[in-house]
Amino acid sequence: MRNTLSLIIISCFLIGCSPVEKQHFFGTTQGSYYSITYFDNQNRNFAHEFDSIFKEIENTLSLWDENSIIRKVNRNDTAVVLNQIFIDNFNYAMRAAELSEGYFDPTIGPLVSAWGFHFKEGMTMTPEIIDSLRQLVGYKKVKIEEGRVVKENPNMTLDFNAVAQGYTTDMIGEFLLSKDVDNFLVDVGGEIMAKGNKAKGDFWKVGIEKPAENKDDERIVQEIVELKDRSIVTSGNYRKYVEQDGKRYSHSLNPMTGYPSENNLLSATIICDNTAWADCLASICMLVGMEKAIEIIDTQDNVGAFFIYEENGEVKTQSLKDSKTQ
Repeated sequence: MRNTLSLIIISCFLIGCSPVEKQHFFGTTQGSYYSITYFDNQNRNFAHEFDSIFKEIENTLSLWDENSIIRKVNRNDTAVVLNQIFIDNFNYAMRAAELSEGYFDPTIGPLVSAWGFHFKEGMTMTPEIIDSLRQLVGYKKVKIEEGRVVKENPNMTLDFNAVAQGYTTDMIGEFLLSKDVDNFLVDVGGEIMAKGNKAKGDFWKVGIEKPAENKDDERIVQEIVELKDRSIVTSGNYRKYVEQDGKRYSHSLNPMTGYPSENNLLSATIICDNTAWADCLASICMLVGMEKAIEIIDTQDNVGAFFIYEENGEVKTQSLKDSKTQ
């Protein structure tokens, strides 16, 4: 997929004697949007570099592109060569799988597709179908060995969608830092990294969405978070779901049962130093539910969380703050 990039010069202010322009890029990638805002005293345009990063990631991780590395791995192409992007995402996913005791599982793709959360309409799920597909799921059945993906069952597939957008945000952020750009906000599909400050030294501000009844409902802000040198990711079940026989099923699938997870957690927001890991943690929380999520977050250094949950018919919130959270 080719990304469309556009540069809009929003405003100009002075730091010392050097004019610094706020530059903004907006477009589409990985089936979603991206928004990049930064302040650079050299007023450089990084459109080409951003485009190259997006293309490299899509060429590696896209499940829509039959020539991507992950699609070649999934169809057991023996000539495929793994790159660092693939290996990094694999390692993040396996780390998350271990931490969650298997609730987070990068091999869950066959179930995700069958339920209709990929690019095809889902089938009517039965216990027999789910049991057969669960034979293709299990993160312990796949590994990287001597530069190749080794699967216990050749029909197993990998899916890094719960990591990729956060990882992309990190790559864009690392690129900007390498160019001595210290004040920026990168947002890829809602996975956000904030560094430094806005104009006049203000913190970056990010809104946490109030859970909606339906996927097309108006977006309303539940909470505003101030960020500096942190990443933030929110995962929720209220906009991604399918309906079968009048029942709504969330996109967070439990690999142990093959069915969508059912708990009272409506959304989980994670704040930490790494966007890819925040992406993983937010997904884990939605899978394991409120009680287990709190236990897991408590094991993590420099990680804060904001939970929106339902209790006795009421929507409530709970914050877990770390020493860095504003």
